[in-house]
Amino acid sequence: MPISFTDPAEQDEQDPRAREIARIVALLRIVITVTLVLLAIWLIGDVLAVIFASALMAVVLHGLARLLRRHLKFVPYAAAVSIVAVVIFAAIVALVWSSGPAIGDQFIRLKAALIAQSGDIRGRLSQSTVGQMVLDHLPSTLGGNANSNALGSFGSGLAGSVTGLLSGAFGLLGTILVILIAGLYFALSPALYIDGVLRIVPPKHRGAARELLLTAGSTLWAWTAGQALDMLVVGILSGLGLYMIGVPLALALGVVAGLMNFIPYIGAIMGAVPAVLLGLSLGTHEALFVAILYVTIQFFEGNVLAPFIQRRAVHMPPALAILSQTVFGSILGIPGLILASPITAALLAMGDKATAPLEDAGRTQIDVGELSEEEVKEARKRKED
Repeated sequence: MPISFTDPAEQDEQDPRAREIARIVALLRIVITVTLVLLAIWLIGDVLAVIFASALMAVVLHGLARLLRRHLKFVPYAAAVSIVAVVIFAAIVALVWSSGPAIGDQFIRLKAALIAQSGDIRGRLSQSTVGQMVLDHLPSTLGGNANSNALGSFGSGLAGSVTGLLSGAFGLLGTILVILIAGLYFALSPALYIDGVLRIVPPKHRGAARELLLTAGSTLWAWTAGQALDMLVVGILSGLGLYMIGVPLALALGVVAGLMNFIPYIGAIMGAVPAVLLGLSLGTHEALFVAILYVTIQFFEGNVLAPFIQRRAVHMPPALAILSQTVFGSILGIPGLILASPITAALLAMGDKATAPLEDAGRTQIDVGELSEEEVKEARKRKED
């Protein structure tokens, strides 16, 4: 059922002039609200990114605690959250204790290998005219000769956000600690913080605002759970495939591919680049096999795994996901790039909840030639079945 934020008194007003004034006032409210939100994002973007990351952590703890209470109903909610947090912490400690040295060693060797391989590629490019042209137009932040103008300023903006207010005060580890602690407290008393947000909403809109916040929370939980499964499968397939090809440091590269897949679409490219570079150190054929491996994994992820997850989680149009990463990445830097997809998923869910659905959703597909009338009827029939 769509949510309406229109004042009933304004809807029933019979005076045309009063209705016109009401529309103008409503438009001014929207403009002022959007302006204040954009100004806040611009001024305290780093802080907002930490707040959202803490909320995302709280959503994960809350969802796992509810799953635990579904099977152990006698466990109080706060105790369930505490148990989940302790189990996650113990699992991380056990992983670091058992495999941490090996993974750390592989990452150190991976960094050294990538530096050496990038230097070798730069040397090969500089020996040809076309390669020299590529280096001249490639920014220095990516190993080229060009001065850091547009792309360079963008890169410095990305790096600057990481060393922003919170990172400068606490460091990266301190910021992560703040996110974990704040997320734990958010998860222990979610109603307290939701009600606190509702206090700043006009009383007549609090019911609708509560529904929107709950919708955003459930969407973030579904997105996170689906993305975690996606990351796990991609990481395992990448590591096993690279090991079978014979690429060194397959474990570290598999971990990188899995972690990078938290960022849809762009993350897949970021995770494949190190593996292809190391493949080039073995030979052109090995690099080609690595590229084919990653293309195959992404084809499986996009056509088999993602539809399975989206059926139980949330669907986000690919173009919108990529544009949101560009927008939030340019505003908030690297944290914005990482958090762009969950933010967009929550906004889409809230927008879908707050607006009325189209009466004839298939009409546009017919008009633009995307589907025929027969295909639309078949799709509706399958959906009803």
